[in-house]
Amino acid sequence: MHIRLLAGVTIVALAAAAPARGHHSFAAEYDAAKPVSVSGTVTRIEWTNPHARFYVDVKEASGVVSSFEFELGSPNSLMRRGWSRNSLKPGDAVSIEGFLARRDPHVANARSVTLADGKKVFAGSSFDTQAP
Repeated sequence: MHIRLLAGVTIVALAAAAPARGHHSFAAEYDAAKPVSVSGTVTRIEWTNPHARFYVDVKEASGVVSSFEFELGSPNSLMRRGWSRNSLKPGDAVSIEGFLARRDPHVANARSVTLADGKKVFAGSSFDTQAP
């Protein structure tokens, strides 16, 4: 009986100590003093909670292709603004305005996304709650 109790307590303690991707404020992860505007090609979309994400390959001025990760709002908030899981697809050309992460130069919080047809959509940025 004591072995089962000890095993249970150990499992709970390890699970609690494991790193988890928490939900933090904008200021904890992103820097409002580091605005970014990039254009590129969507490579992947993750329509998951707590935030949808998409990835874009961006050709730098030097010719090097960099992969960026952009955080969006939650899928629920995006759907209320007219998004669907099919709003972005791999291969789509997009332009994104947002704010860079504090610690990674290729991670950003998207504020708006301009689609290839010129339609500009609010990305659900946690920087503000109003569409730009």
